[in-house]
Amino acid sequence: MIYKGFKDLKLSMLGMGAMRLPVIDGVYSQIDEAQSEKMLDYAVEHGVNYFDTAWGYHDGQSEPVMGRLLKKYPRENYYLATKFPGYDLENIPKVEEIFEAQLKKCDVEYFDFYLFHNVCEMNIEQYLDAKYGIMEYLLKQKEKGRIRHLGFSVHGSNEVTERFLEKYGSYMEFCQIQLNYVDWTFQKAKEKMEILEKHGIPIWVMEPLRGGKLATLSQKDSKVLKALRPEEEIPAWAFRFLQGIPDIKMVLSGMSDLKQLKENIETFEEEKPLNKEEWTALLKVAENMLDKNVLPCTACRYCESQCPQGLEISWLLSLYNENCFTDNDFIAPMAMSTLSDDKKPGACIGCGSCEAVCPQQIKISQDMSDFHEKMKK
Repeated sequence: MIYKGFKDLKLSMLGMGAMRLPVIDGVYSQIDEAQSEKMLDYAVEHGVNYFDTAWGYHDGQSEPVMGRLLKKYPRENYYLATKFPGYDLENIPKVEEIFEAQLKKCDVEYFDFYLFHNVCEMNIEQYLDAKYGIMEYLLKQKEKGRIRHLGFSVHGSNEVTERFLEKYGSYMEFCQIQLNYVDWTFQKAKEKMEILEKHGIPIWVMEPLRGGKLATLSQKDSKVLKALRPEEEIPAWAFRFLQGIPDIKMVLSGMSDLKQLKENIETFEEEKPLNKEEWTALLKVAENMLDKNVLPCTACRYCESQCPQGLEISWLLSLYNENCFTDNDFIAPMAMSTLSDDKKPGACIGCGSCEAVCPQQIKISQDMSDFHEKMKK
């Protein structure tokens, strides 16, 4: 197992995420505890020492299951991470109530790592508002030793990340971001990583396989990669990509069966970062994937100067692309929830003024209509 130094700790570079544990009869809230135990035991036996859960995973069942499964091991032998669920605004005033409940659910006296969960456009104002006392409370828990290391995860824009760090950066010890070879450019993960580097904050990675989307590739793209590394399995390329980025301390993978776990652990038995040729080839594969699924918007914003509705068209198109590429994931609906109706895609009147100046000749009004219909569903 590859290990990374973090302060005085030695962390397995591969962490076991508990968002996609095996379930019974396809029911997300019914975790197959017997199969999960086999996976966790195998992980521990093969050097994994970091386990990541959260309040909402498996409809609230992930934390208690992980607590029970880890109970057989000495507390000092593993690191447990969970998060304050501010992605649901109803939780914002309940930081003390939720934190105390999490300790009981996981049956521990402290969390090694605790995060502000999913800092984004929807909750940035609430997270930064001192009246809710979230930061004040969590810092007190850190003083008491009930939180050993405090950080945050972010799905929001780079502007949101900067805002959060401007206020809380001095307290943040690590940050968890969505990073993989597609999102390197698609979600501007490279720029987000540079923001964190500027603030001296180590990087934790989530969605290295983008929810499994990078576990299999087209025959054409697979052939390109196999020509460079015949012995390397396709999913491993996503991990090798990350192994070449020095500031990454932790790669979390939500594995749902023992086979996936074994394959991922094998990949992390030794570092084999990509060379320049392989790196270039992999980013070209990502480019090919995006070309087939997303609009070629370059965010020039010519369209916005012509829009009589004052819509942030380039941003809306980026959300539309995200929604199309991920097949209706949560990011676009989450961002839409922060907008008034007169700023959503449905406010487009189809006048075509934006299309007249679009260098990429995107059928913007048509795409806004399609986006509106997708969000209604």
